[in-house]
Amino acid sequence: MTDIKFGRLEDLHLREAWKHEALQFTPWLAENIEHLSEAIGVQLELTGTEVAVETFSADILARDLDGNVVLIENQLEQTDHTHLGQIMTYLAGLEAQTVIWIAPAFREPHLSAIRWLNEHTSDGFSFFAIKARVVRIGDSPYAPIFEVIEKPSAWERSLTQTRKNAETGKDAFSDVRTAFWTRYLERHPEAEAEGIKVQRGWNGYTRLADGDVLISVWIGERTAGIYVRGGWGERKHAAADRLGPQADTLARKLSFETYNPEPNGHLFGERFPKSYQDESNWPGIIDWMEERRKLYVAAISEALEAEQ
Repeated sequence: MTDIKFGRLEDLHLREAWKHEALQFTPWLAENIEHLSEAIGVQLELTGTEVAVETFSADILARDLDGNVVLIENQLEQTDHTHLGQIMTYLAGLEAQTVIWIAPAFREPHLSAIRWLNEHTSDGFSFFAIKARVVRIGDSPYAPIFEVIEKPSAWERSLTQTRKNAETGKDAFSDVRTAFWTRYLERHPEAEAEGIKVQRGWNGYTRLADGDVLISVWIGERTAGIYVRGGWGERKHAAADRLGPQADTLARKLSFETYNPEPNGHLFGERFPKSYQDESNWPGIIDWMEERRKLYVAAISEALEAEQ
């Protein structure tokens, strides 16, 4: 005999957890985007929600480590033709390279459409169908589950590693990133006072204008870089509004070619063609990032003073 008692895992309708798609489900996904990162095996950085495209609004926009645009479209009900059409509109209007469609159930024609897109679009485009579930045992808290049911045929991902990542909050290079940012501050300790910190993440942020302008230095699998964007949420366009009148001056001082505010709040930036995963690259990456970060801070601070 055993005294162990087992409960039964119960699947709930998504609306048990989120009553409204735009007001509850989308904001929750945006705030908990790491769940999608774990599901597809790619780190995602949120860049915007409800992004306008013509007369529609894309649910969520993110970027992967290489700076590619990721479109996330979510539903609380079974997939429909309307959302498929909107996805194609957003794909063109936002120049997305990765599309993630989330729903509790997918109609077979829509899964066929995802398969066709993965098979017939050029390299660099990826389309995912992800089934969203909400489960609990008895009166336990709700638990979200995201299951990949369609993905690019060449997409290689270890389920064992993903499961480990979900349990520990770490991936194969999290300790490497921690060591990278530690080295960054060892070489440039003054950067700590301006927002750069030791962490397991990919981005270090310097905040200007009370958070209306964010300067991000970032590391990726193949490249590193720096970019400027607006604040989070409703403040995503604040940088474009405040820096727009000084765009020509900034371009001259920072030597970037294009000032083209994106719907997700990104303005401009640069890349450095080295991977942080090779430790021998660290001195070059770090010194380039810090040199550019200081130049960006000086030029943008001067531009912000000019608006007053």
